[in-house]
Amino acid sequence: MSATSWEPVIGLEIHVQLKTRTKMFCRCPVGFGAGENTQTCPVCLGFPGALPVPNRTAIEWVVKLGLALGCEIAPRAVFARKNYFYPDLPKGYQISQYDLPSCTNGKMVVPLQEGEHEVGIVRAHLEEDAAKNVHVGGRSGRIGGADYTLVDYNRGGTPLVEVVTAPDLHSAEEARSFLQLLRQTIVELGISDAEMEKGTLRVDANVSVRPAGSDELRTRTEIKNMNSFSHIGRGIEAEIARQIEAWESGGVVEQHTYD
Repeated sequence: MSATSWEPVIGLEIHVQLKTRTKMFCRCPVGFGAGENTQTCPVCLGFPGALPVPNRTAIEWVVKLGLALGCEIAPRAVFARKNYFYPDLPKGYQISQYDLPSCTNGKMVVPLQEGEHEVGIVRAHLEEDAAKNVHVGGRSGRIGGADYTLVDYNRGGTPLVEVVTAPDLHSAEEARSFLQLLRQTIVELGISDAEMEKGTLRVDANVSVRPAGSDELRTRTEIKNMNSFSHIGRGIEAEIARQIEAWESGGVVEQHTYD
């Protein structure tokens, strides 16, 4: 098969920090650029006996976004623990609406050169953001080759909306156009600055390829934490090319996560 006989299949997970005055479950201020570990309290640090109280404004804003995306809105807000262990999660779990999202089954119509393209919105749900790992030494601030890692807990507990699309995108350009329209919508709603360079908008892309005309979903790989539209486009294009080469050479694509 030639490269033109393949169709990319792309789904996106977009994390948006809300610009509420305080965090999701405590009274600590939300802000960018403060001194490390200066915007924390027993609640967002997960001290024993500390009781979280949901941020009403954050709940209202995720509903506002859901309505803008044509979603079905849940009649009540339900949060649960999502357990995993990592240095940036002081409680050992994340409080999330993952099981019962506030917003489901929406869509966004994206204008493209060849016409309009509808992208399904599987869900938009609230959760608290994790802290930030700071890798010291090595190159480019990445964990690979770092001398050690520090944790800044200021970001931990910030209200975060996760928007998950259906695998309805079929090129890097479609993905970029969708993300630009979604970012514009978020900014115009006034719920987030959605600035990639500050980390208030972060994007993960799930990429696979399949023979053109097929409806199968092959093994995907995930590209995490991309921080600019150009990086998103180049990252997706490179992964599409890698997977096509793997299939055409008689190999297989193994599920991986690239950070």
